[in-house]
Amino acid sequence: MEEYDKKELLNILAKRVKELRSKKDVTQEDALNDTGIHFGRIEQGKRDISFSTLFKICQYFEISPKDFFTKDFD
Repeated sequence: MEEYDKKELLNILAKRVKELRSKKDVTQEDALNDTGIHFGRIEQGKRDISFSTLFKICQYFEISPKDFFTKDFD
């Protein structure tokens, strides 16, 4: 399994969240209003999120945590 440092992981997380948000065609502000999660900080790779936040993001995008990690973590 490939090793990642924290900055690389946060960048992967940022890219994935931004991709999902763009696919759903919502702005960061819309996503914040819908979930209470500040997507801007996540998408900048500046925020390390908790598992409960990740789960909430997955619910918002109607995907499972497994599906969230399927891309870019192979």
